[in-house]
Amino acid sequence: MSRKEKTQDKPLYEDVAGISGENLLLLFNDEVNTFEHVIESLMDVCFLDNLQAEQCAMIAHFKGKCDVKKGAYTKLKPMKEELINRGLQVVIDG
Repeated sequence: MSRKEKTQDKPLYEDVAGISGENLLLLFNDEVNTFEHVIESLMDVCFLDNLQAEQCAMIAHFKGKCDVKKGAYTKLKPMKEELINRGLQVVIDG
């Protein structure tokens, strides 16, 4: 099989900029927002339960960052934008 034939079996847009693959929504510690605000925001925006949101807030506080959600970029982008609107520091890594 030629090199050209081998590449034709792969999807045309394989993980371009992490759009179709698994990405992480990362929350960073910011020393500005209260734990209550972070926890409430994670529950409202990312659909975490109270315990999950508390754990994410604590991990971000002590370790500097925490992965909050895993999924497709298109699923995480609206969550990222809303968390930023609420004053949290988040990025999508993938």
